[in-house]
Amino acid sequence: MANEIEVLVPSVGESVSEGSIGRWFRKDGDIVKKDEPLFELDSDKASMEVPASESGKLKILVAEGEVVKVGSAVARIDTSATEAAGSKAKNSEPKQKKAEAPAKTLETKADSSGSDEAASAAKPSPLEDSKIRQFTPSQRKAIRHGKLDPQEQKPRLGLPATAEIRKPMSALRKTIAQKLLHSQHSTATLTTFNEVDMSRLMSVRKNVQEKFQKDFGTKLGFMSFFSRACIEALEHYPVVNSHIDGNDIVEKSGVHLGIAVSTERGLVVPVMRDADRLSYGKIELEIAQLAEKARTGRLSIPDMQGGSFTITNGGIFGSLLSTPILNPPQSGILGMHKVEHRPMAIQREDGRFDVQVRPMMYVALSYDHRLIDGATSVGFLVKVKEYLESVTEDLVFA
Repeated sequence: MANEIEVLVPSVGESVSEGSIGRWFRKDGDIVKKDEPLFELDSDKASMEVPASESGKLKILVAEGEVVKVGSAVARIDTSATEAAGSKAKNSEPKQKKAEAPAKTLETKADSSGSDEAASAAKPSPLEDSKIRQFTPSQRKAIRHGKLDPQEQKPRLGLPATAEIRKPMSALRKTIAQKLLHSQHSTATLTTFNEVDMSRLMSVRKNVQEKFQKDFGTKLGFMSFFSRACIEALEHYPVVNSHIDGNDIVEKSGVHLGIAVSTERGLVVPVMRDADRLSYGKIELEIAQLAEKARTGRLSIPDMQGGSFTITNGGIFGSLLSTPILNPPQSGILGMHKVEHRPMAIQREDGRFDVQVRPMMYVALSYDHRLIDGATSVGFLVKVKEYLESVTEDLVFA
């Protein structure tokens, strides 16, 4: 007799009443194990993976892309299916033992026939190969290794020039769009720029990398340097760490850094709490943990609330210069960019100049001009520049 339990949509926050099924990780009829991810739930706040509460045979009730209410059933798990499968495996065990010797004989024959036949069997036939020829090389490789279903990845090559592919926006993407539009309409955003000579920073990072990894178990990246630089600048210009709420100015008692993370589902900004109390090592570990949670859909609502200032790094994608958009209600966001070697005029002690090639990075501060004056924004960015160009090895381990 079937013993079925329902898979319900979990609550992801007090203000969230519904979400949409982003994707199913298992197919209808699959045997699933307890605690393994079943599906991805997209809400207007975040994306999260929902695990199986029990082991058994999966019956999917709601398709990908459909909107579901919190608490509603999206699937059933027949727990008796695993019991039956276990009993069947137990009953067939003697037969498997008897067949063990012939199996070894077959393996020996297969081995003695040479590797050419094995390679031929693994290689798809010309007919099968022609069916996947329209896919990209990486997709074809994934299909041949069984990691990609060609039926789920329909090739776009060969479509007419007028063809359109239409699909609904996810709940998370809708919210991102709404927030960006709200940011533009509700703030007086301006951007100021500066450039940082990364020579000293890169030298310090190279010199301490081995010791840093040994002490903290993680690599030392640029982000911790920029986090500490922003914290230093915010101590001198606390208004940048504040925001407007109606007719009031809300000042934060600590620095809660938002770190923008790009995921397959969109851009999310998890928050590093009390970053002003963290060392370089703890900052790197915290960033790595938040980024991993973001990319695997395990960020919670509290993980993305309460930020006071944000850092975004477009340089990892090759951006040379940009004007980052504010993350309301915050009043400031720092944009990092790619390191570009450029000829620079370097003044000597005698007052003359030499032209040297230096690794340079443009940095940008977007700010809400309703709260932050131009002089403050420029001074803030100069403080960031000064910190990064004078950083020492002792500061990294302080």
